Amino acid sequence: MTQSMHDHQIPREIDPVSELPIGPRLDDPGPAKAPEPIVLEGRYTRLEPLDPERHGDDLHAASTPSDRAARFRYLPELPPDARDAFGAWLSGVSASSDPLFFAVVDRATGRAEGWQTLMRITPVHRCIEIGNIYWGPRIAGTRVATEASYLFAAHALEKLGYRRYEWKCDALNAPSRRAALRFGFTCEGHFRRAVIIRGRSRDTAWFSIIDEEWSALKAACEQWLAPENFDGDGRQRTRLSELTAAALAAGRRSG
Repeated sequence: MTQSMHDHQIPREIDPVSELPIGPRLDDPGPAKAPEPIVLEGRYTRLEPLDPERHGDDLHAASTPSDRAARFRYLPELPPDARDAFGAWLSGVSASSDPLFFAVVDRATGRAEGWQTLMRITPVHRCIEIGNIYWGPRIAGTRVATEASYLFAAHALEKLGYRRYEWKCDALNAPSRRAALRFGFTCEGHFRRAVIIRGRSRDTAWFSIIDEEWSALKAACEQWLAPENFDGDGRQRTRLSELTAAALAAGRRSG
């Protein structure tokens, strides 16, 4: 069998009957909980079930900056234009349960500055994905967006009982790939010619966090998000990428 980059991380035991390697039996193989449209509150960020009336004007403003073509280039949706058409789109997606849409609210201003979803929700296998991410220019690259990712991970892996938390993106989307690694996701490679988006071929890069990694990654995220990690001008003292890389490396050494 060809050796892959993750073979050494696969838990296994030997089947006493066939003498073949098999995965370990789970103490609790039951399903995870399906996510519900609830509010998730952080220090800088509040995630609210997307409401077209409450969030519509804010989200239209956040998604129509001058560089919106670049910001939407790798998303399935075209960048919005007319407010009425955007409102109709919001009404449609807000009714969906998979993907389940949340507005990303900056607690400092009370404005909704983007959205993200829990999607490909598979309770029976305890696998879930963060996707359809749009973080507008006021929050992209800030504590608000980072905490938005953290809140989803903590909710899925701790409260809902998922074992696998996924991030996927266009394999050509370098900023998204960097963001996944920064948040502590492990790259698993890419699916070639995976989907067709807006009439174009897309290879999809796959990343994941698994439940046994979360405790160390959670501590790294919370260390980065702590107010003392930022100086008086809001500049970070320690990079999140350094903290998450160290957390994963320590876990692999101990494993």
